[in-house]
Amino acid sequence: MIYAGIDIGSITAKAALIKENRLLGTHVILTGYNPINAGITVFEALLEKVKISKTDVKAIVSTGYGRASVDFADKAMTEIICHGTGAYFINPNIQGIIDVGGQDSKAILLDKNGQVENFAMNDKCAAGTGRFLEVMAKALEVDLDKMGDFSLKADNPSKISSICTVFAESEVISMIARQEKRKNIIAGIHESAAARVAILAFKIKIKEPVMMTGGVAKNKGMIAALEKRLGFELIVEESAQENGAIGAAVLASKLNPI
Repeated sequence: MIYAGIDIGSITAKAALIKENRLLGTHVILTGYNPINAGITVFEALLEKVKISKTDVKAIVSTGYGRASVDFADKAMTEIICHGTGAYFINPNIQGIIDVGGQDSKAILLDKNGQVENFAMNDKCAAGTGRFLEVMAKALEVDLDKMGDFSLKADNPSKISSICTVFAESEVISMIARQEKRKNIIAGIHESAAARVAILAFKIKIKEPVMMTGGVAKNKGMIAALEKRLGFELIVEESAQENGAIGAAVLASKLNPI
């Protein structure tokens, strides 16, 4: 049987398919202004990619901030549960997860069976999220995908003291006016964001090994800043951005046991 997971995030929509405890494929698109259309589009695009029909899919679970918009899903489940399930599915040794998405960041602690034991979440402030990095990239006139490369070349990371995205952006603009090196400003941005995320990890006493998930896991500068702050290496899988959708697909398989 084939099962699907659909994760509607604030920036991207992801879909995943599994069959007999094996990942068949994933797909990612921009969510855009219409999460309903995003859910349909990403699901149909994945079906086309793996060359299967909708009728072959036994059950669907949706997750993410727009999970309720996926009205063709059999069930909607929280990102916390789906990210925990997805990480454990990919690597059963995982004990902790750090997920940095577009509008929130999370730290999740798993027990030995892959069940969520504890979690902490920042969904009230953009600091330490993908949106924070997006705002800073715009202020610096840098492609968001290139920020990690700039950051790793820094020789003296700038100090950003503001915890508010608006004030931090003002700090960055002042640094630009003082002609501080762009690579140092970007490294400072990553260190500031990492500090916010690390607070969540320390709060739940996260245990190694820890997997980094979410779209920000593609940012090498953010990974390096987080590892420095946490004091250990993070596991980053190719499917980091689609982890929530993968977990949702695994959970869909449990809705209709064979």
